[in-house]
Amino acid sequence: MRIVVQRVSKASVCIDGVSKAAIGKGMLILLGIETSDEQSDVDWLCEKLVRLRIFEDENGLMNNDISQIEGDFLVVSQFTLHASTKKGNRPSFIRAARPETAIPLYESFLETLKRVSGRNVLNGEFGADMKVTLTNDGPVTILIDSKNRE
Repeated sequence: MRIVVQRVSKASVCIDGVSKAAIGKGMLILLGIETSDEQSDVDWLCEKLVRLRIFEDENGLMNNDISQIEGDFLVVSQFTLHASTKKGNRPSFIRAARPETAIPLYESFLETLKRVSGRNVLNGEFGADMKVTLTNDGPVTILIDSKNRE
């Protein structure tokens, strides 16, 4: 499981011109699920996210986690995070999980993140053509892969 974490001052998702979800200060999470992912990947990433100290304290240092700034999460599924570009110019998505595997893990990710964070967790729509708008604060963008835990 691979995520891109963006510290945002605001972010939103629109589907077919209709606003689906919007947050103020918090984290925009782009979530890519691959074929070998399982619940342990969900659990590890969610625990990592709630403790991730990427928000500034009173001295301007990244010492605060999301609960300390009373921020929210916006989670957007993004299978393209598992693109392989080794051959040719057209990306291959062979490692991305098929919907029958990915959807239950996506839903589990949302529920687990809500439970462990106690914060608002909003989301896009799995498989939809979404328009994501954000104001990256910093900018701060971090890539985390559950297969690289050690």
